[in-house]
Amino acid sequence: MKLWSAQRIADAAGASLIAHGAVAIGPERVTIDSREAGPGALFVGLKGEREDGGRYAPQALRAGAWGVLATAAHAEAAQAVAPGVVLAAEEPLAAMQRLATAWRRELGAKVICVTGSTGKTSTKDMLYGVLAPHHRTVASRANFNTEIGLPLEILGAPAGTEVLVLEQGMRGPGQIAELAAIGEPDVGVIVSVGPVHLERLGSVEAIAAAKAELIAGLAPGGTAIVPAGERLLDPHLRDDVRTLTFGADGDVRLIAADGERVQIDLHGRTVTLEVPFTSAHMRTNLLAAVAAASAIGVVPDGRLDIVLSSGRGQRTTRADGVTVIDDCYNANPMSVRAALDDLADTASGPDRGRRVAVLGDMLELGPRERDFHVDIGEHAAAAEVDLLVTVGPLAAAMSERFPGETYAVADAGGAEALVPELVEPGDVVLVKASRGVGLELVCRALLATEAEPSGRGA
Repeated sequence: MKLWSAQRIADAAGASLIAHGAVAIGPERVTIDSREAGPGALFVGLKGEREDGGRYAPQALRAGAWGVLATAAHAEAAQAVAPGVVLAAEEPLAAMQRLATAWRRELGAKVICVTGSTGKTSTKDMLYGVLAPHHRTVASRANFNTEIGLPLEILGAPAGTEVLVLEQGMRGPGQIAELAAIGEPDVGVIVSVGPVHLERLGSVEAIAAAKAELIAGLAPGGTAIVPAGERLLDPHLRDDVRTLTFGADGDVRLIAADGERVQIDLHGRTVTLEVPFTSAHMRTNLLAAVAAASAIGVVPDGRLDIVLSSGRGQRTTRADGVTVIDDCYNANPMSVRAALDDLADTASGPDRGRRVAVLGDMLELGPRERDFHVDIGEHAAAAEVDLLVTVGPLAAAMSERFPGETYAVADAGGAEALVPELVEPGDVVLVKASRGVGLELVCRALLATEAEPSGRGA
């Protein structure tokens, strides 16, 4: 937006221009953190539950910010203390979202939005790896998938960006629709539908409907990427939107896999790729990414440079042969089952080390939360886990159907102290829980001494 005038910024945001300042060009970046509001920055003061960020608008201008966007009272206070562009809006967040949509249109980039109950971040990371060799691509950072984070990622895309890959998170109905309205996607990817946020949505059917808001948000002629055979999405498919399916019997499907080498049937064309992971669920996410790339004319080939966001299945092998699978960013019944299956595949063969699963509470599962945890214990037994450590009051129920060696601790701190004492050379250790449990403490403890990161995902 460096070439945009202060008036154009105001018009795009639907804001009032109170002061022009002495600037000749537009802002270089947009931030909601006053500590980052130095020269070249447009600071947006958002109203939060506990604090109104607009009160830091004067501080931002004193720090040399290009300008500020805040409510009228805070904008006037800023104008009185320091020079700079001052914009006022009744709802600064809505103004920032409008500005993001205007910038998305100015870029003229293809926009791919990704959501799903599990796998959306990994799929987003894979899409970047698939697209970057072919187009100037920007992919949203981890966690920047909300009504605040998504517009910030759009606004952070530089001029000349050809493809924007935006992750969309969801906590309740209407949120995906809101994000789609901001990003105006050309391609919408729904990676999976499963029992996540049941506490708020009540049923898997309601979750599917909420995810399908992405399909509803596509313009006629857009492309929806959905799992093959996912009947919960059938009522939400559109005749005026192209639908591509991925997975078994899908338009994009796996033909063969040998270690990190995979062959994919892409609409009847065989594509051979080398990827830095071997797990079945990651390969499924890769199919979704390849399908989305094909929707904008990109057909990948050969080795893909894919770097997964932290906590999404990265493996690190210590000098004593202990392998730590850091999958602790989040968890739900679908993703934990997939992770346990991968643990079973990873620690296999006659000379395998023990399969150790450190599993914490899965949150926001509603009235059946205890049943879901009991079922995971049964699945851990089927995956022949040798040692199970449960973390938290909900996870403790996993032991009811797990007949093997089990330890239960109350919280991440307890697991941090216990797990390193239990692990033996050659073990493969899966660490997974909902984000609120904080099991990254366990990964750090396990890797505190001898760590040789592989940089690869599961």
